Amino acid sequence: MEKIIEESKQGESLVLENKPENTKKLFIESYGCAMNFSDSEVVASILSINGYNTTQTLEDADLVLVNTCSIRDKAEQTIRKRLEKYNAVKRINPKMKVGVLGCMAERLKSQFLEEEKIVDLVVGPDAYKDLPNLLAEVEEGRDAINVILSKDETYGDISPVRLMSNGITALVSITRGCDNMCTFCVVPFTRGRERSREPQSIIKEIQDLWDKGFKEITLLGQNVDSYLWYGGGLKKDFVNASDMQKATAVDFDQLLEMVAVGFPKMRIRFSTSNPQDMHESILHVIAKYPNICKHIHLPVQSGSNRILKEMNRLHTREEYMALIDKIKAIIPNASISQDMIAGFPTETEEDHQDTMSLMEYVKYNFGYMYSYSERPGTLAGRKMEDDVLEETKARRLQEIVDLQQKHAWFRSEEFVGQIVEVLVEKVSKKSSEEFSGRNSQSITVVFPKENYKIGDFVNVKITSCTSGTLKGEAVGFSEMN
Repeated sequence: MEKIIEESKQGESLVLENKPENTKKLFIESYGCAMNFSDSEVVASILSINGYNTTQTLEDADLVLVNTCSIRDKAEQTIRKRLEKYNAVKRINPKMKVGVLGCMAERLKSQFLEEEKIVDLVVGPDAYKDLPNLLAEVEEGRDAINVILSKDETYGDISPVRLMSNGITALVSITRGCDNMCTFCVVPFTRGRERSREPQSIIKEIQDLWDKGFKEITLLGQNVDSYLWYGGGLKKDFVNASDMQKATAVDFDQLLEMVAVGFPKMRIRFSTSNPQDMHESILHVIAKYPNICKHIHLPVQSGSNRILKEMNRLHTREEYMALIDKIKAIIPNASISQDMIAGFPTETEEDHQDTMSLMEYVKYNFGYMYSYSERPGTLAGRKMEDDVLEETKARRLQEIVDLQQKHAWFRSEEFVGQIVEVLVEKVSKKSSEEFSGRNSQSITVVFPKENYKIGDFVNVKITSCTSGTLKGEAVGFSEMN
């Protein structure tokens, strides 16, 4: 389950600097995970070269694109409502073209184009470079579709336009696809098999961001810990690589170190990790470099060994707990966050209690919690009956959320009295006199503005907290400036 971008950003229409020579208008919205938002930046870059400026006014658009998510049924229903809205506008402006990008495009291609006839264009996550050709097809009155999943496309040669950026933090994609066939997850079917991006193209993109004044990057992938570059191609084909390719291959701990050493004054985050692929070597790299953030998002999904097996998670409860122990020993100040699913098929009350006891063991800083939603095309959707009652799912989810809230309070209170380094990202929502940013552990910190500015690294002494926010007073600039 991929971490979902915060709710307030869902459906945000994106805008970049207009080129005077561009004559067509693009309206693009993104939903779902961070990877979708990153992909929208790639799409905007491709279309900017092909004559499109962005607009935030739907009615003005020549082309409307929605980048979609298939992870839960609610996400799909939201996008269907948006498509109804687009088509209502299209009836007034028949020249307007509507396209669906991303995971939902791959999954519902024939429905959208042939059965429901609600879009002109369907483009899967690996086909964005084909957009100019597909648009030419549409202009000639034909529906256009490309949802072919690639063995090697990583968009490493596209310099993304930063669409939703504050100019301080940016997403940098390092892998695409996923080889972990978790039975609840649609990603391997919508984004294809796992492949990694060439390290030098990653470094080049980060250098470009640094030159533009960005202060923090997040290395992004469905499963960053299994990053492996050996010259291109699918990760599963590494077994067939030459001796030279194997000897010169770059894995995630090496990439992370390259970035940390190359950009010592830039903060580095990464997401998402998978317990089975997070090796001890990665933890030592995180501990070694102060500019690598001390936060690990480590989805577990369930605390029950029986349910983990049903989910095809390739780790046990005990292995996960041993990894947590290792993290705490090697990086004592690390925060850990989770993804959790309540009410997976066949889940019993005992399985649910195993999840609760695992949470008590770890005491996560924060988490992303969902009740199980059957996704068509997944193994669970095909082979397992969604047999846990909705009211039971809702109760179990609420118990998980309540326990997480209690642990979040506990973890927040640990920061009171400490001095933490904060990267100032924006003015606080609640007061124009305060700044908001995150510490290394990815916890939001709010403090009075004084003479600091957005983009500064500030040391803040924490004086109080809520379950999700730390409050404090600035005590000076940090060494990262």
